[in-house]
Amino acid sequence: MDSLSREQRRNQELIASLAFLLRSFTNIGRFLEVVPLVVSQLMEADGSLLVPLHEDGKLWRDQLQAVPQERCSEALRQLAAAPDSELTALQGEASVAAWLDQRIGRTLGEVQLFATSVMARSQLHGRLYVFSRREGYGWSEIRRRHLQLVADLCGVALESDGLQQNLRRHQRLDRQLSIGAEIQAQLLPDRCPVIEGVELAARCRPAYEVGGDYYDFIPTQPNLQGKQLEQARWALVMGDVMGKGVPAGLLMTLLRGMLRAEVLSGLAPDRILQDLNQLAQQDLARSHRFVTLFYSDYDPLSRLLRYANAAHNPPLLWRRRANRVERLDAPGLLIGLQRHADYGVGESVLDPGDVALLYTDGVTEATGFSGDRFDEERLQRSFHGVCRSGVGAQAILDHLFARLDRFVGADRQLEDDASMVVLKLRDEVLLPSLPVGSGGSPMAS
Repeated sequence: MDSLSREQRRNQELIASLAFLLRSFTNIGRFLEVVPLVVSQLMEADGSLLVPLHEDGKLWRDQLQAVPQERCSEALRQLAAAPDSELTALQGEASVAAWLDQRIGRTLGEVQLFATSVMARSQLHGRLYVFSRREGYGWSEIRRRHLQLVADLCGVALESDGLQQNLRRHQRLDRQLSIGAEIQAQLLPDRCPVIEGVELAARCRPAYEVGGDYYDFIPTQPNLQGKQLEQARWALVMGDVMGKGVPAGLLMTLLRGMLRAEVLSGLAPDRILQDLNQLAQQDLARSHRFVTLFYSDYDPLSRLLRYANAAHNPPLLWRRRANRVERLDAPGLLIGLQRHADYGVGESVLDPGDVALLYTDGVTEATGFSGDRFDEERLQRSFHGVCRSGVGAQAILDHLFARLDRFVGADRQLEDDASMVVLKLRDEVLLPSLPVGSGGSPMAS
């Protein structure tokens, strides 16, 4: 009885020590090194091997563990030399176990070999072996349970390590996305410029941290300052790189640099798009992506808006005097679709109180609870209604985004990047006429 009690205490201490390592380990390799040693002592066997697997089913060669090393060296060498394709081509736990058992048994020779699978959440993480050359060594129910208990602890450790590795990868990706989103946010205008006679408001709401929408305000004569700059022509741009996330954001950044350099040429909008299309052709072709882009320039002295469109959503223009909404459109192909493309050009003189809305398809293609899209007709109605109320550009922008949010639902995420830019010409201040006397001077009251 005393010897049995001592054996039970020894076994309990061995299992407890392994459980303690499982709770406190920071290095999976150190934990796996201990497993064969604990198993061989717990099972009173001559030796033990642990064959762990990666999540993709390949052998984890760096973590093959065995006790004693000299007895198991040939088995470890042959396993390490086996091609991954043989193992990964097998289907199911039983096939993988049979493949491993055959190789381990062949290299260990005449021994009594017992094995169990290392599992966690129904996924195979490896195989645990114990062997003995002693005659009469028995495979009792107690030993089977002990081996399975160690295998289960090992499975938990491998699963936990895999989850920690995935967590670290996600954290690194989150940091990279945060950096990318910060850089992209810095590339978009942090505030709207001051242009004489104009109110501007703009917002980009990416569906992901990094998006493919792009808007910009670019001075055509950046060397000017103060009042001269306010009265100079400005380029107003709205674009959308096909796709979402980091790839679209990177292409948007590339396109921004090209366009800003092209604006300095002072060419008309159609020529700007022609040159941009040729410059971006090679990069866009390699990425298998295209860009829609509306490019315009506005002269505050003449109130002339010139524009060209590379298959982007036509902006909307509310005419105050006529109280109607028009579309600003011109023919043109996607940027990057073909090297030689022609673009039309349109012109429109804006009157005081007129409002232009530039937007991306993330607005009109946003879906509501019923699956219906927000669509251009609904946007036009909302735009027309808020323009008639006489509020400023920022209030118009806030109203349109609030209307979009109500349609999509407060707890639902947009499926695509949504951007809008509002340009409103300030209303003319009409001074009341004063009565004049016969001398042509104001009459005294």
